[in-house]
Amino acid sequence: MTQPQPQIPNAAGGTTQLADGCEFLTFTLGEEEYGVDILKVQEIRGYDTVTKIPDTPAFIKGVINLRGAIVPVVDLRLKFHLGSAEYNSFTVMIILNIQRRVVGVVVDSVSDVIQMSNSQIQPPPEFGGQIDTRFISGLGTLDQRMLILLDIEKLLSSDDMALLPPPGSQH
Repeated sequence: MTQPQPQIPNAAGGTTQLADGCEFLTFTLGEEEYGVDILKVQEIRGYDTVTKIPDTPAFIKGVINLRGAIVPVVDLRLKFHLGSAEYNSFTVMIILNIQRRVVGVVVDSVSDVIQMSNSQIQPPPEFGGQIDTRFISGLGTLDQRMLILLDIEKLLSSDDMALLPPPGSQH
């Protein structure tokens, strides 16, 4: 008999399902460390030149040709308003595969893959309507580190990005 998936409350008033013992790819943006579900990561590669697309928001850097597939590239530092991004030898592009769509996200650096139990994950804080936390699935604690765990599907399907269909829609 299978156990029901554990759930944590999220900022939208619903719950986010997490399997106990989730693994997250951790990366940095500025001074903060973030995590994304490792099962959504297709590959990690160095930052490469992108082809700019006219009339797109600043955080959409453009597209790359990844083995014949045209892949949109998003700079998460710009998306989260964390200041201008400096591209250097540590800058990394994480290639995500979500809902059979491939999207690249640019981050300052990739740290490691960590496993976290549900007891290490807390729901995102309540800030009221002024601060948008709908893309945060939780906050993870590991020793002295705190990770901001992203709900990457919600982020990429948000109205301003629309790189994925909204969750629950037919595609």
